[in-house]
Amino acid sequence: MSLTSLEEKGLDPLVLCDQFFELWNQNNLQMLHLAAIQGFSKLSEPLEALLTILESCPGKQKGRSHTLGYHILMEFQTWMKERPQVSLSSLAEDKAVELQRRALGLLTDTQPNFVDTLINIYQLKTLDPSIQCMQIYKLQALNCYKEAVTLSIKLGLQTELNTEEMLIPLILQDKLPLAESFVKGHRQLENQLVMLLDSWCHPDFNVEDIRKKFPCLSLSKHYMAQIQPKMLTRHVVRLMEKFKIDQSLCPNALHKRRLDSLRYLVYKTFGDKTMTEENWTDHMQYVVADDLELQVHLVELLVKHSSLQKASQWSLRYNIPKNRLSQGVWEMQQSLPPDLQQICLNDLTQEEEWIPPQSHCQKFYQAPLTKNKVHFVDTLETLQRYQSIVLKESGVVGVDMEWQPTFGCVATQKVALIQLAVLDQVFLLDLCAKGFCHQPDLVGFIRALFSEQNILKLGYGMTGDLKCLSATWPELLEEPLKMEGMLDLLRVHQEIQRGKVNRVQNAPREVLVCEDSSEKGLSLLVQQVLGKPLDKTEQMSNWEKRPLRISQIRYAVADAYCLLDVYSALSSNPASFGLPADLRSITSGQSEMSKDKQKEKRGKKAAQDPRKEECQGAQRVSPPHSDTLKGLLCGEQPSEDTPPLTPQQLRVVCDNMLQGLGRYLRCLGVDVVMLENTDDHRVAAKLAQDEGRVILTCGQPFQTLRSQVGEGRCLSLDCSEKARDQAIRVLRHFNVQPTPSDIFSRCQSLRLFLVTCFPGRSRKEMTASYRLVTAMNMCPFPELTWEQCSKRKDFCRITTPLTTCLRNPVNRKS
Repeated sequence: MSLTSLEEKGLDPLVLCDQFFELWNQNNLQMLHLAAIQGFSKLSEPLEALLTILESCPGKQKGRSHTLGYHILMEFQTWMKERPQVSLSSLAEDKAVELQRRALGLLTDTQPNFVDTLINIYQLKTLDPSIQCMQIYKLQALNCYKEAVTLSIKLGLQTELNTEEMLIPLILQDKLPLAESFVKGHRQLENQLVMLLDSWCHPDFNVEDIRKKFPCLSLSKHYMAQIQPKMLTRHVVRLMEKFKIDQSLCPNALHKRRLDSLRYLVYKTFGDKTMTEENWTDHMQYVVADDLELQVHLVELLVKHSSLQKASQWSLRYNIPKNRLSQGVWEMQQSLPPDLQQICLNDLTQEEEWIPPQSHCQKFYQAPLTKNKVHFVDTLETLQRYQSIVLKESGVVGVDMEWQPTFGCVATQKVALIQLAVLDQVFLLDLCAKGFCHQPDLVGFIRALFSEQNILKLGYGMTGDLKCLSATWPELLEEPLKMEGMLDLLRVHQEIQRGKVNRVQNAPREVLVCEDSSEKGLSLLVQQVLGKPLDKTEQMSNWEKRPLRISQIRYAVADAYCLLDVYSALSSNPASFGLPADLRSITSGQSEMSKDKQKEKRGKKAAQDPRKEECQGAQRVSPPHSDTLKGLLCGEQPSEDTPPLTPQQLRVVCDNMLQGLGRYLRCLGVDVVMLENTDDHRVAAKLAQDEGRVILTCGQPFQTLRSQVGEGRCLSLDCSEKARDQAIRVLRHFNVQPTPSDIFSRCQSLRLFLVTCFPGRSRKEMTASYRLVTAMNMCPFPELTWEQCSKRKDFCRITTPLTTCLRNPVNRKS
């Protein structure tokens, strides 16, 4: 049809739609634009005709970023701007409502511009809310939960709808950010969202009860993992901070956090033995508080991990009823003499000496300062007296901060102590001193320090410190600190690690960073540069309790002053550490890489982040090619200089987010232990420590797990990659070279299945079968016996098509 056919007065909308569709199929957008300008002008009722055209347009076309309807709507909006007389207000009320209803029925697309434009053209926000809600209910009935919530937000219908019916499908489908957008700005809805998530943290919560209300929802293992108590608790605490919600509305999540903290503290004190009795007592009173259930659980843990005497002392402190006590505790209470019935700790604030024992000095780094060189700054007078020393031009200042550990019960902590180290002196800014923290002059001093370019500020991993600093002073969120003259020694440390790996080609992969070293973070850097690590015993102290113990003050001073000594040593001979002459250039180089990374992320590129190391100090692993696994299975040598390993020599524990990877590796003969979805991440650390395994994980747990095992014993992988590609990375990283004889050497159920189905088949043919299984992502269940496997419905679902495929020679060859 030619353009001249559009010249008739009162053009039929369907004829114009056919014209548009023909040009759209020809991908002739220029002619489509001209046809739209001419065609819209020929319509007798443009607003009604537009709806007719949009209703006749096909849906989403494969391979196109936008639909034909989207292009037509954008062209109409442009055309309409030049013709103000074309508006809904020019129509009769009944006619306008009819068109609004039709336009509302088209809002099933989540393309923002399409929805917004249609809402604006037909003024849908003025439509009766009851009519608007009917469209939302219709979308929900079609299982278009995301579209329903998006539309309700745009129309401002949040308070008109049933909150739980809107939010639960989103949460179950791992779309919590959209649920947060739905409730944002509505105080009551914010409370309802957090209370809903908190109710799911209750021990008696059963997700099946929720699924029964939404039977059409299909939930994968990934979605189910997102509604485990651990993940839900994390979300509740985060949203409680974000929406400033009263803690009393979140009893279940906070109880879960405190229970986990209680177990952790017991482990650190009586298992790991890295926490002092003083710190244990301080933290235990904070964590347990007046919660009877936690008090009872504390006594049970003490009976198991410590002694009946200590359990009895704590049960007496909390006056726990006799019927809630563990066996033997009541009897021990009766036998304790009066002087042992209470937990009494010696006041060490006055007894401790500033200079620690000789054995301690020989083992750990000590700040070369006498006690009179350490100054407490807790008033405006002392601040004014010392600030000129800290703000001295061309000076170098070591910066560190301490805060009270809350063990995840709040999202961000407030700083309790700021340590500022200069040559031969350390200043401790006591933010817990009464009235001192809220002094405007103190905030001004902090701003002046961080913004002064001529003062070099040294830190180590300053991101967490600055986050807590912003939580301490909310005005820093409104007007962030201007950061000038900063050098984060964490970046310098990472550069040292990379250089160390490049120089030590033949070192075992397990000791890439520092052989036989249990240190990490700043303590490791101090050990590598100055020869002795930091004593981190007081790291998890109660930094809000006053007065501070001498051991706490010593720790705080050493943590800040060591930055000056490390910087001095690195600056005097940077080449010996593989560093450039200008240490500040390392930080700027990192910043450029970070900018590049952000650009890649915005562009949704698939390239790997060149800064992302899979293991601290590990060599970079290049992206796998499609034929890499085939080559490894055929015995090709990977490009590694380290000695090769057999699959049996590699012992790993896979986090519950990498179960697919675990099945791949087990089929190749690797000794694999896989965590269940309900297992805590700390189970992986325990297995790694007890059985000498390497942890395979991804995402946020990497930092936590790496801190609990030796350096080089935790490998982080990309969660977005397929299990096949993750397996290739693991094989390359540890230089594992599987042979055909390794296939199914541990996967007995699959091996027996293939032998049973195909008696007499050679190992080579079984290997080909294995490749087909893995290619189809249908590896059965190696943890079960053959009899158990054969009874599983999902195993039959897997084996039936596989058997048919493998018994056909043509299919097997393909």
